[in-house]
Amino acid sequence: MRLAGKAALITGGGSGIGLATALAFLREGARVMISDVSEDRGREAVAAAAAMGHELRFVRGDVSREADAMHMVDEAIRAFGRIDVLFNNAGILIEKPVHELSEEEWDRILGINLKGVFLVSKHAVPHMFRQGGGAIVNTGSVNSIVGDVGDAAYCASKGGVALLTKAMALDYAARGIRVNAVCPGWVETRMFQQEASTRGVSVDEYRRYAASHHPIGRVGRPEDIANAVVFLASEDSSYMTGSLLVVDGGFTAG
Repeated sequence: MRLAGKAALITGGGSGIGLATALAFLREGARVMISDVSEDRGREAVAAAAAMGHELRFVRGDVSREADAMHMVDEAIRAFGRIDVLFNNAGILIEKPVHELSEEEWDRILGINLKGVFLVSKHAVPHMFRQGGGAIVNTGSVNSIVGDVGDAAYCASKGGVALLTKAMALDYAARGIRVNAVCPGWVETRMFQQEASTRGVSVDEYRRYAASHHPIGRVGRPEDIANAVVFLASEDSSYMTGSLLVVDGGFTAG
């Protein structure tokens, strides 16, 4: 098992990529705590793990609030005594061009998608210093690399995640902390369903549309991304830091 004995904290772990990654980590031998802004999603995730014979811990919190970010880290340390892997995954999407975005919407997207990575990392990194290292994985996006119509704030946030990842990798390499990002293409999650609703089409219609934009011919599954995160969290990627691992079915290939 690639994560045997490791302790992990996953933000946005109540559904989608976060939950799939939590379950993958558990199968690989890790002890895992997830955070989510939704109490219901958190409890459902714990139940899903229990049904598979695993213990998953949950703490409620909003990564854009420093007190919550500190609490998540404190709870993981209280439960496990250490944090070997931090997966900064919490994220939201509001699809609007700049002239239609309110200041509150802009702040909310940047607050969760970018500031949240900063805040949780800020409080986890000192613990990694004390234990001699660790691995941080941030959720970027294909929009860390290319823009998209009507997604101004989201693209800004994910572009920020890409360069924050690289800056952190440089800051912490000498302290034994690797920092990488996974950059998914379109993945069938709650956010994907939200995008279908915004466009006024069914999920099936949107799935066919999305698949047509990926050379591999299908939309991603949360498990596709979870597999990449396991790799980045494990010693299999011990010579990688500051990297953006694109998992997008060929979306950005050309």
